[in-house]
Amino acid sequence: MAVFGKAQYIKRVEDDRLLTGNGGFSDNLSRPNQVHVVLVRSPQAHARIVKIDAEAARKAPGVVAVYSWADMEKEGSGYFVLPAMFPNADGTKPDMTPRRPLAHEVVRYVGEPVVAVVADTRAQAADAAELVDIEYEQLPSVTEIEDALKPDAPQVWKGAPGNRVGFNRFGDAAKADAAFAAAAHKVEIDIVHQRLIVNAMEPRAIMAEWDGDRMVVHIGSQNPSATRDILCDVILKMPKDKVRVLVRDIGGGFGMRTGIQPDESVAVWVAKVLKRPVKWRAERSEEFASATAGRDQLHKMALALDKDGRILALRMEAFANVGAYPSGAGIAIPLFVGPKVATGTYVVSLVDFKITCVLTNTATVGAYRGAGRPECLLDLERLMDSASRQIGIDPAELRRRNFVTPAQMPYTTAMGEKYDTGDFDLFLTKTLAAADWDGFPARKAEAEKRGKLYGRGLASYVEWTSAMVMNEMAHYEVKADGKVVIWMGTQGMGQGLQTSFTQLASELLGIDASQIEIAMGDSDKVGGVGSMGSRSAYIGGSAVLSGSEKLVDKGKELAADALEASTADIVYAGGRFTITGTDRGIGLGELAAKQPDKRIFIENVNTVDGIAWPNGAHVGEVEIDPETGDVTLKRYTTVDDVGRPLHRPIVFGQIHGGCAQGIGQALIEENVYDRESGQLITGSFMDYAIPRAGLFPTFNNQLDDSVPAKTNPLGAKGVGESGAVGSTPTVMNAIMDALWPLGIRNIQMPATPLRVWTAIQEARKQAA
Repeated sequence: MAVFGKAQYIKRVEDDRLLTGNGGFSDNLSRPNQVHVVLVRSPQAHARIVKIDAEAARKAPGVVAVYSWADMEKEGSGYFVLPAMFPNADGTKPDMTPRRPLAHEVVRYVGEPVVAVVADTRAQAADAAELVDIEYEQLPSVTEIEDALKPDAPQVWKGAPGNRVGFNRFGDAAKADAAFAAAAHKVEIDIVHQRLIVNAMEPRAIMAEWDGDRMVVHIGSQNPSATRDILCDVILKMPKDKVRVLVRDIGGGFGMRTGIQPDESVAVWVAKVLKRPVKWRAERSEEFASATAGRDQLHKMALALDKDGRILALRMEAFANVGAYPSGAGIAIPLFVGPKVATGTYVVSLVDFKITCVLTNTATVGAYRGAGRPECLLDLERLMDSASRQIGIDPAELRRRNFVTPAQMPYTTAMGEKYDTGDFDLFLTKTLAAADWDGFPARKAEAEKRGKLYGRGLASYVEWTSAMVMNEMAHYEVKADGKVVIWMGTQGMGQGLQTSFTQLASELLGIDASQIEIAMGDSDKVGGVGSMGSRSAYIGGSAVLSGSEKLVDKGKELAADALEASTADIVYAGGRFTITGTDRGIGLGELAAKQPDKRIFIENVNTVDGIAWPNGAHVGEVEIDPETGDVTLKRYTTVDDVGRPLHRPIVFGQIHGGCAQGIGQALIEENVYDRESGQLITGSFMDYAIPRAGLFPTFNNQLDDSVPAKTNPLGAKGVGESGAVGSTPTVMNAIMDALWPLGIRNIQMPATPLRVWTAIQEARKQAA
């Protein structure tokens, strides 16, 4: 078998248990003597809590306890305090209001938890929650970025004047201004990156229970060790060796399940106080109202080019809605992470970026697939397509004129980021060929004969990965029966890590995949950073590689002792150690059985050399019915550079899923609050649309692994978020290409039939 994904791919390890309904999800757990928590949430966007009357709830059948923040504080619970990470533009640092698991004195968004009701059954807790009487004094609220920045806007916090809670800037404003003044061509565009609901298949759920004198927390988390640390340090005030976090199957993470959210922590605290198993599971409506959301940014963009279409400077003024209680990710993503890729695949020598984080009376914004990169890449690719039309250059040719070339690698961008490898022209060329770029005019003409508008869009992307941590754990344990258990610090959540790592370890060790078990999600067994930022394959996979090497080296030492030979004379192949030139040997399992504890154990932490940069190009074509505004995605093609793929079918699955989420943002998804009352309008699937299979054509996805990464020994680059980065600008560019002949120069996302139809009607009126 060849190494690193060149072999026959193994069957997905995860599929059997998931497809037969035997997955181990947190909500499946049930314990004797358990109680259930239901949270009473605020119906107000902004209000002072005048009085909480829970007497009727306490007397309700099955009720064990009712808690407010006063009760939690009295019993020693801590709360979340986000340090002021970045000062505002004037140099002042906002006074970050503490975020308590249950609201204290003031509620700041619809859905903020106020009271926890604990009962013997979930139904009893839900019934009793209806009996909790909370008196509110309504306060003015603000939900939109533009409104929050007005001088007379309601203040979300007293300690954050002007609702500003962070600012960052990059580049040289004076030099950029000079470049714009001298430019032959200038393109400007305002883009609203609408708020998105993170709709994981499985709502958040927790089971917290005692095992002797230790707390065991079962939760769906992308980083179990960090979740344990947050619980211990912030909420429980317990030593870390007294808390164990276990993660089983997760029905999707998408960034929402990094760490632990404040409302989730209530159940764990209740378990500490009551010394009983405690279960909490969010209703889908709670996820809409209270789980971290994605995107929600307003960008004002401008691009300057010379007479030949070469980029001179890029300007961005961005405002990010971080909700009522900012998270670390919610602040870092717009101020730091997104700008890393803002210059994309192009030579952009001058930038002028200004980014401001803004408070509103809405749920917290956090990480969502792509986390800042989809926003900034969408900006750039929309500008590139607009520039190509303004200048009269083919959009592919304009990109080619500006690409960073392989000869320039390693290339340091204007943002200070170092691309180790990349052949952006190669992937664009392959995508155009796969998409039948030259056949587009005929397809467009055929659609026009049927009275339809037809357009195509192109995007070239590059993706930042790693989550800024370059190390990961993979501990190896060989058992006496020959089974090799690999404890991983990364965390599976639907992306197929067990399969990918099983295949990789099988090839490295030369043993059958059935002899390998990839184990994750136990803070007692392994630490590590977890899975986010498309880091699992190339950082976690590199840890599998180094762990396999260390296991073989250790095995040679042990085998030499067992076989009474020199270590230098021991060779390893196919799960067996032998003495060179003889048939004397010993298998992995037999060798493990000879050890004092009947196993061979290797602790392994591996560090890669730097960030990997996935990239590629997407082409999509859309058909628009001008009488209804309906947009149909007709063709979609990608050629992606993920370095060396570990398991191609899983890579394609990740690309499909990322494209689906990015296309959903372009066409149908939008989380909306009422501007006056702050009420959540899109509070269920009745009002919030998510993509279904019928929205998409058959994707034409291809890979080219001829440009491996140089920052890790696998040559892998990551893939989890690439589809979400490249697909949104591709579809929006296709829509604008179809609408451009009508005089329509911009349309905001999502491009719903109503929004598209309205733009067409307005264009017709102006043309009349």
